[in-house]
Formats: sequence, structure tokens, C-alpha cells
Amino acid sequence: MVPVMAVGSRPLVPSRLTPGGVVHGSKRAATTVIGSYIALTKPRIIELLLITTVPTMVLAQRGWPSTSLVLVTLLGGALAAGGANATNMYVDRDIDALMERTRHRPLVTGAIKPRNALVFAAALEVAAFFVLWFGANLLAASLAFGAAAFYVGVYTLWLKRTSTQNIVIGGAAGAVPVLVGWAAVQNSLSWTPVVLFAAMFLWTPPHFWALAVKYADDYRNADVPMLPAVAPFAQAVRQMLWYTIALVISTLVLIPVADLGWIYSVTAVVLGAMFIGGTIYLGKRPSPSVSMRLFTFSITYVTVLFGAMTLDVLVRYGW
Repeated sequence: MVPVMAVGSRPLVPSRLTPGGVVHGSKRAATTVIGSYIALTKPRIIELLLITTVPTMVLAQRGWPSTSLVLVTLLGGALAAGGANATNMYVDRDIDALMERTRHRPLVTGAIKPRNALVFAAALEVAAFFVLWFGANLLAASLAFGAAAFYVGVYTLWLKRTSTQNIVIGGAAGAVPVLVGWAAVQNSLSWTPVVLFAAMFLWTPPHFWALAVKYADDYRNADVPMLPAVAPFAQAVRQMLWYTIALVISTLVLIPVADLGWIYSVTAVVLGAMFIGGTIYLGKRPSPSVSMRLFTFSITYVTVLFGAMTLDVLVRYGW
């Protein structure tokens, strides 16, 4: 292994030489830095948000929208969500260091400097706004920017550390992508995207609280009042159940509002019954493993439900 060298006061990353003498240390360092910036955006959360955007665009179009519009909307949405997530990591770097689940994040490990992360986040938000404005319309751009501002200002800076309702109210930001998708196609809003927004809003608490059951000790260590960390288990599950029931009702209300057919309807009923049943089972068999199975199912629930909605529209109206 080549020892660390220094030029002036600037250390160099240790390099590894190939038999031909090619240095790969700088490339590896660059890859690590790029990976750290990508990690700042929380790619898995972005993926989940975008899963709801395209089906909503299909519903708004009553068929497949312009592919270029879909790509622009996905790009703008990803940039907006990534900027909000990066800002969240900037603000929460102190409590992230106290939690097992988050202690390897780039701002905790020092892979990225806080100031650089904040500049990166701001650049993503600016880029997102102009991508959506010029590629779609001002309404879509404003909705995406508003969601990011709400996530940072209301959830991250205010509610997360002060209220057990943090994820309930703050989760509204995660429901906005359906509004962005609809607005990108229609340049307006109607009852259909409002019902979709309500469904995603109601889905967020049982989804996130299922995860929080497993990491309740983490939240206690960081003094974050996530409901499963501060309330009796039975109370937390009861709240999850009420939100899940309301979620299922909202997905069924969407059928007449959006004029959806049997493919979506059957899927919504079956998945809803499974979600409610899984939440009841968690109450009877409380354990981190059961809560994580419910958390995983909640992601499958959204993916399959919105996939069924897309299929329903494409089959009924042609592609």
C-alpha cells in the first residue's frame, strides 16, 4: 500500500497502483464523493415518490402522456425531492449521529462538509424549479417547490423534534408528487388528484410508524418524539389502524371520482384488506420483525395499487 503523501498542507488520498503503474486512488476518491452526494438525496425515498407520479400522469391523460413530459416531470420531481432530503440531512446531522440507523450518513461521517451539502441542496431545488417550469408548467414547478419547503420548514425544522404528530403533518410533503404529476399534464387540479393526495397523506403514518417500531430506541436516544417511541405500543398500533382504514376508504372513493374500472377496484379492495389485516396482526404479535414486514408491505401496497391504476387506465382507454 502506498503511504499517504502531502503537498504543502493538502493530503492526498492513498493510491493503489496496477501492474502497469496506473493510479486509481483519485478515481476511487471521486467515486466515493459522488456516492456520498447521491446518498444525501435519499434515493430510495425519491424512488417511492416517483412511483406515484407516473401513474397519476397516466390517469390525468387517460392514456400514456408525452414521454418527454414524463421524463421531465420525473427529473424535476427527483431534483426537488433530492434537494429537500439533502437539506433534511444538513439540519438533522446532530441527531443522525445518535441513531444507529443514520450514523453512517455522509454528514455524520464527514464525507461531505455541511456547507457543501447545503449549497448542493439549494442547487438541486433551483434546478428542479426551472426544469419543471420550462419542461412542464409553473403550477407543477410551484407545487414541487412548495412541497420541499414544507418538508424542510414544517417537518424538519419544527415538528420532527417537538410533536408526536411530526410524520402525520410533515408527511403531506410526500403526498404532493401526485399533485405535481397531475398538474404537469393538466396544468390544473381537480378532485381526482386531491383524493390521491389524501390517500398518500393517510398512507404515510402507518408506513413510517411501522419502521419506527423497530427503531424506537434510536428515536428515544435522539429525543425525537416519534409516536412508537413515546407512546404505549397498543396506542401506536391503534393509531396506525385508524389511518390504514381511512387510507383504504380514500382509495375506494377514488373509484367513482376518477371513473376507474374493475382492475383498480379489485386490487384496492384486496390490498386494503391485507394492509388492515397486517396492522391488526402487528397489534396481536408485537415485534420488530412483524413491524418490518408491515413496513415492507406498505411499500408493495403503494407500488401495486398505483400500478393497477395505470393498467386500468391503459386497458380502458387504450395506449
